[in-house]
Amino acid sequence: MAEDFYQIKVKRGSEEVPLSNFKDKVLLIVNTASECGFTPQYKGLQETYDKLHTKGFEILAFPCNQFNGQEPGSDEEIKLFCERTFSTTFPIFSKLEVNGPNTDPLYQHLKKQAPGIFGSLDLKWNFTKFLVDKKGNVVKRYAPITKPEAIVKDIEDLIAK
Repeated sequence: MAEDFYQIKVKRGSEEVPLSNFKDKVLLIVNTASECGFTPQYKGLQETYDKLHTKGFEILAFPCNQFNGQEPGSDEEIKLFCERTFSTTFPIFSKLEVNGPNTDPLYQHLKKQAPGIFGSLDLKWNFTKFLVDKKGNVVKRYAPITKPEAIVKDIEDLIAK
């Protein structure tokens, strides 16, 4: 399963980025939105990134406009908003879909490996988070209300392994 994860490619602008670029790193993958009640979580994400990035941790943010149109901007507008408002330095990839017939292959994989409550595969909202270990295994899925700060211990535990 982990090898399947590393074969997935994601888009960042016109570039296709293989997830194999992140081998041997602990990852937090998040579907984000700029006009959501959870948007302030960008601050906690950046603080977590600042604290753990040099220890082998990456945050991969994927904007999504599927929840009440809360991410209407272009990829460039989203990136600028995040940098100006939250001083983000972690990678923010191109907008994608996390549910429905056009679900991105990354999210198909994540949801299959870590279903939600009652086995649901669909994401319920923005800022759903997936924790992935250094070998590409999806370890845990976190609800949108879970703040990044609450995940730090889980991330540290995986970094230490």
